[in-house]
Amino acid sequence: MKRLLFFLLLSQSVALAFAQRSETLLSDGWHFLLGDAPGAEAKDYDDGRWQRVSVPHDWAIHKPFDRNNDLQSVRNIQNGEKKVHLKTGRTGGLPYMGKGWYRRHFTVKASGRTWLYFDGAMSRAHVYVNGQQVAFQPYGYGAFSVDITEMVCPGDNVLAVSIDNPAYSSRWYPGAGLFRPVTLVETGASYVPQWGIQVTTPVVKSDYAIVKATVSVNSNRQDSLTICSEVVAPNGDVVQNYIQQYAPTSQLKAVHHLRISHPKLWSVDSPSQYTLRTKISVQGKVTDETTTSFGIRNIEYIPHEGFFLNGQHTKIKGVCVHHDLGALGAAVDKDAIRMRLKMLKDMGCNAIRTSHNLPSSMLVELCSEMGLMLMIEPFDEWDAPKCENGFHHFFAEEADNVLRNMVRHFRNAPCVILWGIGNEVPNQRDEKGFRMVEHLQAIVHAEDHTRPVTVCMDQIPYVLKNGFAAPVDIPGINYNTWNYAKAWKQWDQNLILGSETASTVSSRGVYKFPLALKAMATYSDHQSSGYDTEYCSWSNVPDVDFALSDDNPWYIGQFVWTGFDYLGEPTPYNNDAWPSHSSLFGIIDLANLPKDRYYLYRSVWNTDSHTLHVLPHWTWPGREGQVTPVMVYTDYPEAELFLNGKSMGRQKKSDNASSESDSLAILRRYRLIWDHVRYEPGTIEVVAYDGHGKIADKKKISTAGRPAAIQVSFVREGLLTMFTVTITDKNGNLCPQSNNLINVTVRGKATFCGMANGDPTCLTSLGSRQMPVFGGQLTFFVRNDNMTGKNPAVVKITSKGLPTYTETIYNQ
Repeated sequence: MKRLLFFLLLSQSVALAFAQRSETLLSDGWHFLLGDAPGAEAKDYDDGRWQRVSVPHDWAIHKPFDRNNDLQSVRNIQNGEKKVHLKTGRTGGLPYMGKGWYRRHFTVKASGRTWLYFDGAMSRAHVYVNGQQVAFQPYGYGAFSVDITEMVCPGDNVLAVSIDNPAYSSRWYPGAGLFRPVTLVETGASYVPQWGIQVTTPVVKSDYAIVKATVSVNSNRQDSLTICSEVVAPNGDVVQNYIQQYAPTSQLKAVHHLRISHPKLWSVDSPSQYTLRTKISVQGKVTDETTTSFGIRNIEYIPHEGFFLNGQHTKIKGVCVHHDLGALGAAVDKDAIRMRLKMLKDMGCNAIRTSHNLPSSMLVELCSEMGLMLMIEPFDEWDAPKCENGFHHFFAEEADNVLRNMVRHFRNAPCVILWGIGNEVPNQRDEKGFRMVEHLQAIVHAEDHTRPVTVCMDQIPYVLKNGFAAPVDIPGINYNTWNYAKAWKQWDQNLILGSETASTVSSRGVYKFPLALKAMATYSDHQSSGYDTEYCSWSNVPDVDFALSDDNPWYIGQFVWTGFDYLGEPTPYNNDAWPSHSSLFGIIDLANLPKDRYYLYRSVWNTDSHTLHVLPHWTWPGREGQVTPVMVYTDYPEAELFLNGKSMGRQKKSDNASSESDSLAILRRYRLIWDHVRYEPGTIEVVAYDGHGKIADKKKISTAGRPAAIQVSFVREGLLTMFTVTITDKNGNLCPQSNNLINVTVRGKATFCGMANGDPTCLTSLGSRQMPVFGGQLTFFVRNDNMTGKNPAVVKITSKGLPTYTETIYNQ
């Protein structure tokens, strides 16, 4: 009997050692409590009355907006403020501050090693397994993993996570809670650790490429290991493999070189990806198998000449993006991100800067898949504070590790072309600040020698004198366009990146008269002009950056501030200007609706399809006879404007203005402007002409009558549908000044996810199902829940005095 028992136990231990990898997304089954709960880490703690939630989860996004949330008295030195100001809406006016607890049960199989992977937890997360603390992660944006093999048992286990978000810890809305995925990973005893594979392509030619796979393996066995590397082409074929046996060891780093014939190169237009399939075997049994996506491509930064992708000169046409998703908040959603990236791609955008924090894995995966280049940066602070309770408290202990993890996490993504190490840090003014640049850059280089490093600098008069920029691979300048040429001539890198540009502010559908260039203009309605001529005291209109890019090969491109509006930083309404609580910087607003500026960028950046956009709207009761300038954003060189059939003249773009031009002259290089049109109700029509003087396109805008209908369009991505509601007159014209209250009901197997109208002053909760339109429009999101043709969801949209709109949606 004893022999039999021993044999059974031995057989079980062998099975454990040979178990393969399994990854379980811990999305459902969570219990959540907002507030502190002493003892909640215990395995037998009773959480039966807690709220049931799914992860990713943002506990604050659908809470009421309140002026007192994160009210701050701040002197912003970077913005040139001379005294302390009371700032409202600085982080969006939502209650992200405070403590919260998450708990759930999970089951562990009979496997060799077990660990948990967190893609991010906002913030200061303490992780407990079966009552024991296994990790502390202070940085909310940082992904991390923790080996819990010694803390778990076969069968039922309990995971508990406490979150603590202090006030004054961010300069924008950071979100709150387990806002990114949590994954349970189980492998055999010999396995590839987290981020243990690095793929580089040291040789890239048209007829062949060399793929270098560096594989780290941990093992507690005394047997030899066999490591197999297979390269799978974009079409699914295995095109190369490498198999090698290694002597017994506890830690191993194997290097495999694989030759790929006639590789399909990754580019923004053709984002081909390969897959490295890695298998770890002991005694012929696979103990771990994992896949790594990568791309074959070549990047070069050539002094005086610019950036080259696969040998082709490429201007970076990028935008800065914060992590929140408007009405959906900071809880990461792959379908929503894909929607947003498609909008940016259609605008002609080819790059994103993850300002000013580590991104979710989903964003990086989608950028590689869709062909958007990435500049990834880790944090907004070094050791000198920007926020009272910011990352500077943890910088000395955590910064090096954050950087290493950033590179290891994302180094295999072909979309990544540049690493950042800091944004507008106060250390720029320090005579010894360059030493920190050297230190942080060396860490990145040690982990990845294939991409350069940049620092995003705004204190250019200082760094031109103190050597702060000297060590950095690629100098990044935020704004300061008047210093670009001087910096290029002085700095040995002989290249300049516009790491943060424009900071133009505008509100969708709002126009201010008379037309003029204005810095920090404010109005009683707390909006900014949609004419795209208003900006911050430190910045400029987009046209200046266009000219810099067109006129200077050493200017490798730009990242516009910002691609989308986001919660917080309501500049220029940032000093006690409640109810302003979201930004006006976005090219696209908080409701995912393009502002006019979207089409200005599209007319310059999108070289694959034409753009013809007219502004402003043409419904101006009370402005009859007053000058109401008309602009056209188009890639066509010439157009003629008609008002009620009468020609207002033909306009051509002027190539004479440079980035240093003042007044409105610079605008005429990239826009067609009719300055002296006097408003009269009716129709304006623009007729565009191609380079041969032939009519190429036409567009009309008519004065709207009274609101008469609810018009709805929708975009579907995966299981997420975004509905756009537009109030129109009886002829289908947008009613741009309507403020109709919209009510939404969703019935059936679908979930209402949030609503936004793009108004930076609107205090209606983003989780409400009732909201006024802004500029005649709003959007809301619905997620399908396992619908079938027999059991669809019904969405009903109503507004007082207008016909009801009903839409039935089915699963795909």
